[in-house]
Amino acid sequence: MDADTALPSPAPTATNEPAPRRPLSLAARSAITTGFVLAAFLGLVGVVMAVARKQSALNSLQNQLRDAAITDIITHTDANRDGRLLPPDSPPQKFSQPGSGLYAVILGPDGYRWESASAIGHDFRFLKPMQPGDRVFAGPVETRMGRLYYFAIGVSFDYLGDKSTPATVMVAQTEQQLEGENAVYRRTLALWLSVLGLLLIALQLLLLRWSLTPLRKVANDMSRVEHGDSDHLDSQYPLELTGLTERINAFIDSEREQRTRYRHTLADLAHSLKTPLAVIRSQMESSNNEPVRRDVLDQVRRMDELVAYQLARAATSGRQTFAAAISIASHAEDLVQSLEKVYAAKNVLCEFDIADGASFHGELNDLLELMGNLLENAFKWTRHHVLLVVQKLPQPGRTRPGLLISVEDDGPGIAEDKIEKVLQRGVRGDERVQGHGIGLSIVQDIVRAYRGELTVDRSPDFGGARFSVRLPPD
Repeated sequence: MDADTALPSPAPTATNEPAPRRPLSLAARSAITTGFVLAAFLGLVGVVMAVARKQSALNSLQNQLRDAAITDIITHTDANRDGRLLPPDSPPQKFSQPGSGLYAVILGPDGYRWESASAIGHDFRFLKPMQPGDRVFAGPVETRMGRLYYFAIGVSFDYLGDKSTPATVMVAQTEQQLEGENAVYRRTLALWLSVLGLLLIALQLLLLRWSLTPLRKVANDMSRVEHGDSDHLDSQYPLELTGLTERINAFIDSEREQRTRYRHTLADLAHSLKTPLAVIRSQMESSNNEPVRRDVLDQVRRMDELVAYQLARAATSGRQTFAAAISIASHAEDLVQSLEKVYAAKNVLCEFDIADGASFHGELNDLLELMGNLLENAFKWTRHHVLLVVQKLPQPGRTRPGLLISVEDDGPGIAEDKIEKVLQRGVRGDERVQGHGIGLSIVQDIVRAYRGELTVDRSPDFGGARFSVRLPPD
């Protein structure tokens, strides 16, 4: 079999190294950052408001205890003609109910002590006599009945006109009442701050989605260009992205212009080299010096093969980011029709198994060289039957699927121990068969340029050779 050149370099071996972690998207980064900042801000607001509320509650409690001491206790207390203190007459109900959590105590001279009914059985040893006019608000104080806040004031009660009796009046309240109110406030505050935080996060996500819409539009337009559905990024973008998109469009145009200019230069070079070679060959064929003529013609043939091979290699474009999608089915039919005319005497039956929508993302010339050389090799060696298989190889996360192009025939095939030798550049399976020996070398270079893999084995269905090309997804 004419296996016109070299086996490709082996595919990269798999390693046990874990795949690099994909970076978070801009939306995810913004959402996470905003979430942390918002949580910290709302938490700080909650702490500040809770502290302010506690201080406000303490100030309010101080005022309440002061008012209760003056209005409910001092105004209802007096001294008799002997200067002895009289207990308050008819103190408010809240001081008469045991367990109410509100207590009143009066300390006077000569061991006088009065306690409200609600304070009976409790310990107020922390209370010391105070000078008239002194005031103190303190707490929480540890007592046998729990922690207390208290307000104490030193007063004097007049009797007989110019005499007075000093006394200390204290009103106390359990901490439980204050902390209960604060706990209710903190729970309510936490609930509303949480609701507010969720609303702000939802609003921030909507704003992020709206703000990043131009970037998603750029990505979608780039995908359209990569798939060949569009030539440029032609949408209207915000001012901040206009410079970027204009430079991308300029890069696309530059890449295409450079590729076209390169191909034109190569075509000119091919014509320039082939004409002198043709003249030399013509002159030598008409020469009468047979040994010289044979040697020079052999060298001319080698030069012609080398020029054809190197030009074919240079003309290979390779993998392109911005490449139009080329339908494979129609071009495969054209190639087979041409080959059927060349090998009409063999009456070759070529069947297709081409997946719907199978496309080649690259240069048309590369596709024609790739399939043309594989099919011509199969037509050259088949007995009767050739099969062309084209399959898509999708991969999650890739915009363009991979591609499998396989050509099988029912010819003699290639023995495993001869594959390496047969696929050397310039070596043919049978020297009697005409050919330049560069066909599969061109295939190999194209496959390498597109980061693919070429394998040669035996066809499981026909028994002949099978050439398989795998192009990775993009």
